[in-house]
Amino acid sequence: MGRTIPSFRLASIIEEKNWKIFVKQLDKNDRLIFRRMFSTSILYNSANSYSAKPNRIHPILYSIVFHQYKLLKKRSEI
Repeated sequence: MGRTIPSFRLASIIEEKNWKIFVKQLDKNDRLIFRRMFSTSILYNSANSYSAKPNRIHPILYSIVFHQYKLLKKRSEI
């Protein structure tokens, strides 16, 4: 049987392309920051693939928030 839902890796690439108009409106430095921020969600693609949510931006955003939380937590422990 074929898959009806694309892999989350491919879905996240599609989602990032959907933000292209927004990114174009940012200044050059902010574009780089946005791309780096968005790319952190790739670290959690395997976990996101199990979410099976039809709205793919939610797991991406939660991944970004989770990663930022981990960084803040690590920084506060130092």
